[in-house]
Amino acid sequence: MSANALEQLKTMTTVVADTGDINSIKAYAPTDATTNPSLIYAAAQMPEYQHLVDAAIAYGKQSSSVQAEQLTNTIDKLFVAFGAEILKIVPRFISTETDARLSFDTVGTIEKARKLIRLYGEAGYERNRILIKIASTWEGIQAAKVLEQEGIRCNLTLLFGFGQAVACAQAGVYLISPFVGRIFDWHRTKEGVAGYAPDDDPGVKSVRRIYSFYKTYGYNTVVMGASFRNVEEVKALAGCDALTIGPKLLKELQQDNAELPQILSPKYASQNCRDEHLHVDEKLFRWMLNEDAMATEKLAEGIRGFSADIVKLEQEILKRF
Repeated sequence: MSANALEQLKTMTTVVADTGDINSIKAYAPTDATTNPSLIYAAAQMPEYQHLVDAAIAYGKQSSSVQAEQLTNTIDKLFVAFGAEILKIVPRFISTETDARLSFDTVGTIEKARKLIRLYGEAGYERNRILIKIASTWEGIQAAKVLEQEGIRCNLTLLFGFGQAVACAQAGVYLISPFVGRIFDWHRTKEGVAGYAPDDDPGVKSVRRIYSFYKTYGYNTVVMGASFRNVEEVKALAGCDALTIGPKLLKELQQDNAELPQILSPKYASQNCRDEHLHVDEKLFRWMLNEDAMATEKLAEGIRGFSADIVKLEQEILKRF
């Protein structure tokens, strides 16, 4: 019997589960997993994970006599608790997100990342299995530069624009997560269309451009496409360094027995890179972001969304204090 599309994809791309649901991760056996505040908030509502929530609250309460500090410590512990459970299943990395409200705070992001790494250490996991997720703001990229030099690997998320991608690579970031589906959403709404053929999908084209630039100019930063809307987007990026995929699309791929051709490769990159080499400093970064309405709007929207989900999670936790 021939391999299904998910099995075929795993031979050419690192498949990463985009979920906080531990049972889903067990079902699809990915190499890595990613979480974010929205996913953790959803998972924390599920009855099967209430023991993790209760343990985090107990930890937070005994950590300080100040309620604000108790709450912060509870949330951090909860993120790490989910990550630690996932690390029992996946063979390699878990990505855990810093507080989105620190997206414009370089020092605060560095401190939060160090704290998360310390909590993982207390849970028995070394830093070499953790990726710290940070929003791809200029401040976030500078925080990641410092953390990478300390041996703390980073996953730069909420990445929509080419300038963000170049700045991340030049900062020595381990991995980036360009958001394919959210780029697709913006252009579809702007252009008033129902959808795109895979090769014309703006999100797919964005990741292919970044991949080609990195491979052509020798950057080692891993390109991990994220936030997919359909399996066609996933298939159009087969061969990308990594792809983080939600349970619904993982299931569709698992049930698809069609042949899956590899699209991206170093040869593809050398034949398709159209960008000159450039160095992105802060001034150019901000200008490129300003000139890209989609990237500007989706970055701001993403930060607001993740921040709102942390607030919702905090409110839920406070009810149980």
